[in-house]
Amino acid sequence: MRPRGGRTSPLRLVLPVVGVAGIVLGGFALVNVYQERAHMRDDLDRRARVLGRALLPQAQHLLGDPAGGDPRQLADHLRESGRTLGLVLCDGDRRLVAESDAVAGLVPCESPEVTAVIDGAAEENVWIMEDVGRPLRALVIAVPVGTGRAGGLVVVHDASYIDRRVTSQLSWSAAVLALLALLLAAATVSGLRATFARPLDRLADWMRRMRLGEGSEAEEPPPALPSEALALESERLAASLKAARAGAQALARQATETDSLWTRDRLRGHVLKMLQGAQLVVLSNREPYMHQRELGRVRVIRPASGLVTALDPVLRACEGLWVAHGGGDADRETADPAGRLVVPPGEGRYTLRRVWLSREEEEGYYYGLSNEGIWPLCHATHERPKFRQREWEHYVAANERFARAALEEIGSGRAVVLVQDFHLALVPRLLKRERPDLPVSLFWHIPWPNPEAFRICPWKTEILQGMLGADLVGFHVQHHCNNFLDTVDRMLEARIDWERFGVWQGGRLTHVRPFPISVQGWEERGVPAGEELAARLEQLRAEYKLGDALVAVGVDRIDYTKGIPDRIRAVARFLEANPAWIGRFVFVELGAPSRLHIKRYRDLVTEVEALADEVNWRFQTDSWKPILFLRDHHPPETVYAWLRLADLCIVSSLHDGMNLVAKEFVAARDDEEGVLILSEFTGAARELTDAILVNPYATEEFAEAIRRAIEIPPEERHSRMRRLRQQVSDRNVYRWARDLISQTVRLPRSEGGELRTPVRDGDPAHMAA
Repeated sequence: MRPRGGRTSPLRLVLPVVGVAGIVLGGFALVNVYQERAHMRDDLDRRARVLGRALLPQAQHLLGDPAGGDPRQLADHLRESGRTLGLVLCDGDRRLVAESDAVAGLVPCESPEVTAVIDGAAEENVWIMEDVGRPLRALVIAVPVGTGRAGGLVVVHDASYIDRRVTSQLSWSAAVLALLALLLAAATVSGLRATFARPLDRLADWMRRMRLGEGSEAEEPPPALPSEALALESERLAASLKAARAGAQALARQATETDSLWTRDRLRGHVLKMLQGAQLVVLSNREPYMHQRELGRVRVIRPASGLVTALDPVLRACEGLWVAHGGGDADRETADPAGRLVVPPGEGRYTLRRVWLSREEEEGYYYGLSNEGIWPLCHATHERPKFRQREWEHYVAANERFARAALEEIGSGRAVVLVQDFHLALVPRLLKRERPDLPVSLFWHIPWPNPEAFRICPWKTEILQGMLGADLVGFHVQHHCNNFLDTVDRMLEARIDWERFGVWQGGRLTHVRPFPISVQGWEERGVPAGEELAARLEQLRAEYKLGDALVAVGVDRIDYTKGIPDRIRAVARFLEANPAWIGRFVFVELGAPSRLHIKRYRDLVTEVEALADEVNWRFQTDSWKPILFLRDHHPPETVYAWLRLADLCIVSSLHDGMNLVAKEFVAARDDEEGVLILSEFTGAARELTDAILVNPYATEEFAEAIRRAIEIPPEERHSRMRRLRQQVSDRNVYRWARDLISQTVRLPRSEGGELRTPVRDGDPAHMAA
């Protein structure tokens, strides 16, 4: 794992400069302060000396004629005059003659400093008294008296102002120093950013865009890089990237030019050749066919699932094995004791092995961690994920049960295993632990979030390590691949191989690739056509009293990621802004109930029903209402009929890995009619660029998109649908399966730490979609 926070903070460069400058400036400031203190003390001593000499005649007279003078007059002469506190006069015998009240008892005539002057050892003495509550400075001078012994005159000053002034000067110097340091730091940081940080940020942004394929061919590295060598290497890197991109585009053009339409038969032949006798095994939570008891009879249901839509035709073509959870209440009685049965019912094209889970296990593994934890974690729909330890334990146990069922079916034989979706993230590692020789891929059908979002998962490490047990991890779009690699890079001790676009861990390389999933053609599914289809469409119009109204259709599992309430609000706003369409426009929502054990999903059904009723109550007439909410598990032929009847198909997912309803609508329109309104937050939006793209959160924009779709000229409508159909036809589900299976088998895998050379042949089928 690359160390994060590797970028050097400007503070690490600024602090030494500021520190050295602070030491130098601080030293100058201290020297200046101490010099100022000495100067103020000298000034105070000069003042005391002048005062003492001015009083010298009076002191001499008092000492020479004690009876003829008044000691109080002399003592009170300087009573607390400014900083001068007073004086003390001592005679030659060290007796006190006069003393100011303010200094009474502070200067004894027997003190060493006074005695030294009286005895003639010094003409004057200066000392500081600090044990009297405040600093006092005293100066004693000799007072000569005729031929007798001299006395001593002491002048005392308050020196506390010196300390106050020094302290103030120190504070001021510190403030100035701090301001200078701040200005120096700001100037240094600004200089560093201008010289290094901004050019390097521009370089990093350029490299990111080139890596993600967002940069143009002509884009050069940013100018003004701080190093000539760096600029030179950047130019070389740009040239290499351009060459690599040109090569990839050439290979893609070659593959497109040499690839004819992929069909069920072509896929079957290709896969049989690739497998060379090995079994194709698919594992998923959702089963392709569910047996449900209704009114005393067993009914076969095909769950509303893009995964089932995509993989069922693949297994039909390849006669493989599908391991899935048996969730129907009649599933046990329609399978053998081991949980096996042949499907589709009445055709028997492949084997379904059902895995049994108790009600508690299903609640914890499926409704709990999978759908209240991982599902909202991976979808940017502002739904808070819920993580509970007991549900994680059920998730681990369920994954072990799926892996064990697959290993039982495979036995000691050869197989290629395709693990599907977020419910089974741990299965690849569990399979590899028992059978390291098995080629295993994991296809993640939902978005992959950025590392910051995924970081909140308590079991992020276990999930990532489980996924990296696969030889190949697939997502719908490149953006999700990039997010996954960034997540692994930040959260695991693994090495990202950007050249091969994979992850090295434990001597194994797991490749990460985009595989945009798709659909099969409706003509293969036995849906009505011709007069039978026309009769069915007339029947729908009559049954639901549509008349000649323009019809918009939505087909979804009832899930908060699908943006169904936002869709209904946009329809209401469209009718409000365009009243001419009241009575002439109907929106039909085919909603398949899903995960009703979870309160959030039950609340959503209630919300959608209430919202539809509100809009109908607001706009409906005696013979018309704008919203039809048909809540049921609709069979494929019913979905097809509505898609053919619709003038518009609205897909407004708030976040979706791909969304196959958009492609199903396009595949259904062999008449080249109809307009697709598609959320820009779906993976399909990256491929179906001729749809009208919309932000489902922006109600005004959404309503305007409905108006544009209705009023689009026929020529443009036909040309858009023609290009959409070409895209879906060329990149159908069989080609998706070809790419996924081929790369699972052929991509290099590590054996004992060595990279195995991939198989090469002339068939372009080994190339990624």
